[in-house]
Amino acid sequence: MRNIHKATTLESKFPLLAVENNCIISKDADITVCFKVHLPELFTVASAEYDAIHSAWHKGIKTLPDYTIVHKQDWFIKENYTPDISEDGLSFLAKSYQQHFNERPFLNHYCYLFLTKTTKERMRMQSNFSSLCKGVLIPKEIRDKETIHRFMEAVAQFERILNDSGFIKLERLTEDEIVGTEEKQGLLEQYFTLSRDDSTMQDMALGTEDVRIGNKRLCLHTLSDTDDLPGTVSANTRYEKLSTDRSDCLLSFAAPVGLLLSVNHIYNQYLFLDNSEDNLRKFEKSARNMHSLARYSRANQINKEWIERYLNEAHSYGLSSIRAHFNIMAWSDDPAELKQLKNDTGSALALMECKPRHNTTDVATLYWAGMPGNAGDFPSEESFYTFIEPALCFFTEETNYQSSLSPFGIKMADRLTGKPIHLDISDLPMKRGIITNRNKFILGPSGSGKSFFTNHMVRQYYEQGAHVLLVDTGNSYQGLCELINGKTRGDDGVYFTYTEDNPIAFNPFYTDDGVFDIEKRESIKTLILTLWKRDDESPKRSEEVALSNAVSGYIDRIKQQDEFPSFNGFYEYVKSDYQKVLEAKHVREKDFDISNFLNVLEPYYKGGEYDYLLNSDKQLDLLSKRFIVFEIDAIKDHKILFPIVTIIIMEVFINKMRRLKGVRKLILI
Repeated sequence: MRNIHKATTLESKFPLLAVENNCIISKDADITVCFKVHLPELFTVASAEYDAIHSAWHKGIKTLPDYTIVHKQDWFIKENYTPDISEDGLSFLAKSYQQHFNERPFLNHYCYLFLTKTTKERMRMQSNFSSLCKGVLIPKEIRDKETIHRFMEAVAQFERILNDSGFIKLERLTEDEIVGTEEKQGLLEQYFTLSRDDSTMQDMALGTEDVRIGNKRLCLHTLSDTDDLPGTVSANTRYEKLSTDRSDCLLSFAAPVGLLLSVNHIYNQYLFLDNSEDNLRKFEKSARNMHSLARYSRANQINKEWIERYLNEAHSYGLSSIRAHFNIMAWSDDPAELKQLKNDTGSALALMECKPRHNTTDVATLYWAGMPGNAGDFPSEESFYTFIEPALCFFTEETNYQSSLSPFGIKMADRLTGKPIHLDISDLPMKRGIITNRNKFILGPSGSGKSFFTNHMVRQYYEQGAHVLLVDTGNSYQGLCELINGKTRGDDGVYFTYTEDNPIAFNPFYTDDGVFDIEKRESIKTLILTLWKRDDESPKRSEEVALSNAVSGYIDRIKQQDEFPSFNGFYEYVKSDYQKVLEAKHVREKDFDISNFLNVLEPYYKGGEYDYLLNSDKQLDLLSKRFIVFEIDAIKDHKILFPIVTIIIMEVFINKMRRLKGVRKLILI
């Protein structure tokens, strides 16, 4: 570290003594417990939840003893996305998708919480007593063990309250995470390099106006005076960009200086828990002095009124008087960028209706006090008096989108930074009880990217072993089907579409394994009924029975004679063998008019207008095909073809549902 006047070593001025039992001990015998904080994701929290988070912090802080400093430190660091393309078997599209995002910059968020137990004397120290300026550091006598024990108990209670809230998760930092190991940087090293890369320690220039860490110049904005604060604060605020006149999109009140401020910065939030009674007594005395001096100056009278309002509020609602301070430390190694950085930070504070105060005199002192475990060195004149609840409104309460730990899911892009994130919108929400079924509804105007997203989603579902059945108009999935049927993939993809040269064709009687279960028989029967009867014409019971017998008889004949099944074969069976069966049973014409039946179905028999439709000679069983597309644009208004294709589609999917146990299946319409 370099001082302006003469070079000195970091060791001689370093305020921390040791890390023991995962706590930081300072040379002034302050004890700090460190946590990593996991916050809810951006845009996933509603108003009631923000209130619940605010309330959890409040309850937790109320359990902490006097002369404790709560220091929440949020790091927002620009990082580059590194894709994972080492996996074997990645498809061409999966690889291309990952490489497209390679080295894309995004703002990453890390949140830490430091709870420091200090003393009344240390809490009142001003900046001229900072350990940076002290000549000799003399460790105090080891403090009362009972005090330490009570503090650790309070910390454990604090941790439980926040973890039980269900929104915030606190995780104790270990000694290695604080100090670091040979392989990995610790939190302290990261703070002294302002970087999370494993970079070497750099010189520090802690001047009165210019603070540099290596080549990085610091720019500091502080909220340390009530005059700089907005008239009212709240647990959350409306994010106008994604809100409408009918719906509110909410973020925490401090979000503008959090994830919405897209520069390298640290947002420090300090709460100083003095003895509330002492504070209030001091204000009572101050109010009396102001009153006695009121005749000399109107300002004294106004100040007295403000103090009395503060006291009334404290006594009426039993509020704890505390001190607070918030600052944003941003940095850059480019002087031109530093200017922009200063403006961006000022604008972010203005969005919170705060007065942006660019602090140039206390940068070194506040940087030093922001060191994990050194909050006891904070200069007391930089804080302002308030209550716990309004101070907590300045806490950032959300983090950036996190990749799901679920093994199944799809890659999506973070809406703020465009970084790919692994997202499970099927299994994990079911497991957590957020949803009760996996149905999805994709809504958007023309050109908004519905087909683009669906292509992206079904490709990834297919690559993870799912069976996909698509019903589409507009040839949106032809390219994907051809890609799946590429040389490496075989013939998993089937594309049905209607053209004059190559009309759509099926064979409802064909199965791969020769099994005709109840579902298969019922679907054949429904198909033939649809061809035979009009929508407004319901079949008689006797006709249904006769048709069932005809289907069963033909299936038996297929099995016995080992002939290739088709609609032509069924038609011929009804015309010859089945007619004899009906005559032998003396079935009357009014119960089943076979002449009418054969006449109506004749267009689908060879030589008829639609003879191609149900007599496909391709031995295609769709049960084993994993990617099937029905392109129905040309036939969606066709009175005969459309109902038949619909029945075939339903039969295919129901067959998959019944027979493919434990396999993921999708139908998209």
